[in-house]
Amino acid sequence: MPISLYNSLTRHTEPFTPLDPDRVTVYLCGPTVYNYVHIGNARGPVVFDVLVRLLRRHYPNVVYARNITDVEDKINAAAQAEGVPISTITDRYAGAYREDMARLGIAPPDLEPHATAHIGEIIAMSESLIASGHAYAAEGHVLFDVGSYAAYGALSGRDTDELIAGARVEVAPYKKSPGDFVLWKPSTPEQPGWDSPWGRGRPGWHIECSAMCAAQLGETIDIHAGGVDLLFPHHENEIAQSTCAHGGKTFARWWMHNGMLTFDGRKMSKSLGNVLVLHQLLKQHRPEALRLLLLRGHYRQPLDWSDNALAQTASTLDGWYRVLRDLADVAIDATRLPVPERMEAALCDDLNTPQALAELAVLADAARQQRTPEAKAALLGGGALLGLLQQDAEAWFRQAGGSDIDPARVEALIEQRQAARAARDFARADAIRGELAGMGVVIEDGAQGTRWSVQKS
Repeated sequence: MPISLYNSLTRHTEPFTPLDPDRVTVYLCGPTVYNYVHIGNARGPVVFDVLVRLLRRHYPNVVYARNITDVEDKINAAAQAEGVPISTITDRYAGAYREDMARLGIAPPDLEPHATAHIGEIIAMSESLIASGHAYAAEGHVLFDVGSYAAYGALSGRDTDELIAGARVEVAPYKKSPGDFVLWKPSTPEQPGWDSPWGRGRPGWHIECSAMCAAQLGETIDIHAGGVDLLFPHHENEIAQSTCAHGGKTFARWWMHNGMLTFDGRKMSKSLGNVLVLHQLLKQHRPEALRLLLLRGHYRQPLDWSDNALAQTASTLDGWYRVLRDLADVAIDATRLPVPERMEAALCDDLNTPQALAELAVLADAARQQRTPEAKAALLGGGALLGLLQQDAEAWFRQAGGSDIDPARVEALIEQRQAARAARDFARADAIRGELAGMGVVIEDGAQGTRWSVQKS
């Protein structure tokens, strides 16, 4: 079935047709690695992980790039504060980012370009823009001349004066216009820098993505994705500099933006003190519950975070995994799971994950009632489309965020309890049950033996 996606540039949902069906290209703006990311930064990677899963079902070759910004002023400040090279900071937090994304069930990208590995391409693009009259050098800086690109503002739908008025722009004497943005800037001796025709310096943020994208995927790509907070100025500037550097070629044919995560209705921000660090949340909660929460709302709309919402997602997963646990003896071919048509149709309709999750709930009810291999396979196949329900059901119930429960110790106590019951020492059996409860472990005796799970807070 055809895929339709909303294009932020045209403001319409359009049938998706790649430039080359044998090589579909997708670029997602990745992290600036100076610290751990917050939970809102994970929404885009989760959402667009589902998109890439969907595209791979429809096309033989999808090339997905997610960059690492490893040179930027926040990184410089963090390195100076610790008295270490910037690579110490970037290696630490890029590694943590990859680990955190993996725990959320996000497949690694095909390509992970780093800005520092593309300095040559950044300098070459800046030189090209100067040569074509779209940029100029001044006092060791290279700046893009916004006035030279008539289509500037097409993505955000506002004219240049409005954009400049609503943006934080640096007023500097070397600028022709306040809205002109930096492609290259000089570095002081203590800052990282590279030799260039304009002196020792470092790149501006916007041109890093343009250079990495062109080097890794080509001058025209199919889909460029990121958070709606990047629409202006970052993506607007990417379009301007890439289009002008490549002789007017279309930079990205589709622009996709996910909405922001809010906290009790307010934007997450350090100034409000409501930023939730993903690295810590993954220690406190089951990662799959976090993933499900990030998929509950339509990706283009804001999504509100609350403890109650997270508890609801964990409860939903408990119910679905309980179905799978009860069907543990129903054999299926896990290597050939079906793709439920109604779930795929929902995702083909501009990644309608709320509808897809509603369909997954229907499949869970059917599996619970029918108890057939076909129903179980459909539930697992539907879950796979969203990156859900892919772990062992028993393992799911034995997880708890922040828990230090030793499974071997639990199993040993359960064996001791079974021995006590066999010897009709019920006082000892009850004492062991109490000990397990004190550890946060709930046990259930049934026809299939004694099962245990971690008590949810």
